[in-house]
Amino acid sequence: MRLTTKFVKQVSAKEDNYKISPKAVQTVDKSHEFLKQFSKDKVIYGINTGFGPMVEYRIDKKKLEALQYNLIRSHSSGTGEVLTEEECRSVLVCRLHSLALGYSGISSNVIMKMQELLDKEVYPEVFAHGGVGASGDLVQLAHVGLGLIGEGYSYYDGKRGKTVDIYKKLDIDPLKLQLRDALAIMNGTSAMSGQACLNIERAELLIEWGIFCSALLLELAESFDDSFSKELNQAKQHSGQQEVASNLRNLLTGSRLVRSRIDSDYQTPRVGSGKVFSGKVQENYSVRCVPQIIGPILDSIKFSKKVVEDEINSANDNPIVDVESEQVYHGGNFHGDCISLEMDKVRIVMTKLSMLHERQLNYLLNSNVNKKFPAFLNDQIPGLNFGLQGAQFTATSTTAENQTLSSSMYVHSISCNNDNQDIVSMGMNSARLTSRVLDNAFQVQSIALMGLMQAVMVSGAEDDIAPAIKSTYDELQKNFKKVEEDRPLFEDIENINTFIRNNRPKKQR
Repeated sequence: MRLTTKFVKQVSAKEDNYKISPKAVQTVDKSHEFLKQFSKDKVIYGINTGFGPMVEYRIDKKKLEALQYNLIRSHSSGTGEVLTEEECRSVLVCRLHSLALGYSGISSNVIMKMQELLDKEVYPEVFAHGGVGASGDLVQLAHVGLGLIGEGYSYYDGKRGKTVDIYKKLDIDPLKLQLRDALAIMNGTSAMSGQACLNIERAELLIEWGIFCSALLLELAESFDDSFSKELNQAKQHSGQQEVASNLRNLLTGSRLVRSRIDSDYQTPRVGSGKVFSGKVQENYSVRCVPQIIGPILDSIKFSKKVVEDEINSANDNPIVDVESEQVYHGGNFHGDCISLEMDKVRIVMTKLSMLHERQLNYLLNSNVNKKFPAFLNDQIPGLNFGLQGAQFTATSTTAENQTLSSSMYVHSISCNNDNQDIVSMGMNSARLTSRVLDNAFQVQSIALMGLMQAVMVSGAEDDIAPAIKSTYDELQKNFKKVEEDRPLFEDIENINTFIRNNRPKKQR
């Protein structure tokens, strides 16, 4: 079975289930038995040595079990926000799947215990801050391990409690660590990767809504159709741009507002006084350049998705136990650079999408720019009423925050661990920052959608917009009513935000 970001998201949301196959259990058992025999008279990192810079210390055979427990307890030192149940489920699924590949030499009890926690919906308390993402997500996964051995705190039925008490209530036995179980639990990228899966799925949803917003804006601007035409966009060899243009064409089928450049004989802009056209020959970039702006965003997310899916289907552990060659290989598969870099890229492109929506909103609200709508889409008394003026401040402020958050974590390596971890990925930090940028992007997008709906109602264009757009518009309008007399808009923003995070725009059939 190959995991996908979509499947991880579905399991995290309890819309699907992950089940270990009997074959995977057999593979894990075989790897464990091999490592047990192989390590009897050899020095193997994490079994009979200290960890990290203390690897030169050989551990007495009588204390090998204590070594594993000490590792989990000593590294359970996270701080900051606690991962949500959805986020914790994504971490558990990713770690379980990686360990089930059979390259870690763990006992099958580890994956069976993770499976049990997923099935019984018990989630170890995992903190967002801690790991530097180079020897894996050590701190975050240590907290997972702490829950597995029945210590620390966990969440069950939405409530926080001592893990030992939750286990007694549900008749769960704590995991008994063997050989190198603790190191295998902790030594991987599954926390950053689990968060990355959720980020990718949300980013894809934002892109879909971004294309919808842009299509509706093209209608409201009564733009020409050549900016999203097949002929123009196939002249540039970028698949994302061509896909976005195609989606725009599908959404805008049947629109009474979008104009044909060809049918106009290129004469639609009227000549006013002197030699100045009274109508626009070309629209503003936030209207006209949508395929060229959202296209690279789409391409970036597709590539990032492949990297994330490759990672969650990999053994990101050290050392790697290879039963076929009967060897144990020491290296750095736990290093999270691949996830850190991709999360940086996702963060950057989602910030750009926020910037596009903020400018599209400004186009609608600035009557000097659009020359079609009243200022701030206020159709009441100018000066007395304010329309969407207040909401624009929020969109602009939130976009600015995204611009600051989009700087790279990937290049912010700080040496630590007695300089053993002398170059690190900061992958979980990058993934968490990306999650925050995505939350912000949904907020900006929600305000942009409010502006678009207000513009439709102010202009009376409900019956002229394309059928595919109208069907989604009708659903959105259940969450937003026309702003006439001034009212607080924070609930409107939250209602739209909730809707678009849980629904997809309808497509042209």
